[in-house]
Amino acid sequence: MNIDRENFEAWMERIMDRFDMQDKRIDRMITQQTCFNGEKLLDNQDLMIYLKVTDKTLQRYRKKGILPYLMLDGRCYYRESDVHKLIRERAERGL
Repeated sequence: MNIDRENFEAWMERIMDRFDMQDKRIDRMITQQTCFNGEKLLDNQDLMIYLKVTDKTLQRYRKKGILPYLMLDGRCYYRESDVHKLIRERAERGL
């Protein structure tokens, strides 16, 4: 089956348009941050990496009320300001 140059270029243009659309979607997803009332929210995975703690430690912090959290769609989120406050409090006690 042979395809003429004009049809080939038209198909390639369509494919490139699709790639561009996907690229824009990926960029939006990367730059989009989960926010609540203008404040950045961190999920469990973010916080485990940030604080270098386990999921069980975060669960204990939630249960004891050490770290306030929000439940959205069955997932725990933490306000960035609350996390910074926890770090400051722990650092002051350590001094």
